[in-house]
Amino acid sequence: MHVNQQTPIAFLGMGLMGTRMAIRLLQAGYKVAVWNRSPHACDSIIQQGAIALDLEQINEYPVILICLADDSAVESVFSKIQPHLAAGQILVDFSSLSVSATQNLARAAQEKKLTWIDSPVSGGTAGAEQGTLVIFAGGDEQTIQQLAPIYQVLSQRVTRMGASGTGQATKICNQLIVAANSTLIAEAVALADQAGVDTQLLAPALAGGFADSKPFQILAPRMATHTFEPVQWKVQTLSKDLNNALKLAQSFDLTIPVAQKALLQLQAHQENGFAEKDLATIIQYIEQ
Repeated sequence: MHVNQQTPIAFLGMGLMGTRMAIRLLQAGYKVAVWNRSPHACDSIIQQGAIALDLEQINEYPVILICLADDSAVESVFSKIQPHLAAGQILVDFSSLSVSATQNLARAAQEKKLTWIDSPVSGGTAGAEQGTLVIFAGGDEQTIQQLAPIYQVLSQRVTRMGASGTGQATKICNQLIVAANSTLIAEAVALADQAGVDTQLLAPALAGGFADSKPFQILAPRMATHTFEPVQWKVQTLSKDLNNALKLAQSFDLTIPVAQKALLQLQAHQENGFAEKDLATIIQYIEQ
């Protein structure tokens, strides 16, 4: 298949990331049909030129992009569209899933002569808006190369990590570092505050040093000032990703104690009513 601006795209999942990615594709001149479980999430993007996707007509779209919450959401939507799919279609999944769920979906797709590419992303809502995401792709190498015109609109870099599931395994390792790091950043901000440090100076003071990172530059100022809006990363999302990391490690009998401790903190915070809140709110759990 030759993918270019004339290739109609179906995009399933208009959440924080999906809407921003779909808008970039529209701005780049692609014809994009959008769908979401709660249809009102599509309203604003339809006003910007997208069309509402009828799932029964999904076979008219050679490329289907998916950006949903978790394993069960993707599995449920795939079973919903499966009867309407046609051989030769490419499904590109930007969601963050477990490796086992992805491998099962890829096998089910292959049986229908479809190609499943796992393409989880990193870079958050800002990366989605600016087209600077980094993408970890797993699956057929030739298909990943064919998707370059679409990937170029959305990302600064796409790396094929190996066979189906390896994109997700890479994202899990990425999230392992981000999620465990976020709890450590909160501990550092809370400790600095107790020691009389002006915590608003932490991010600029540590910039460029060995402790610096993108999460640090985003989270430390928000934690220092208790600014938790707008939501950039949901606590439940990072908790789910960290849980996937532990499950993957367990499948290889690998012990990852730092991740385990961070997951316990995130889960406790989530159970305190912070599931939908910004990751920076973990500072409140540490402070208490």
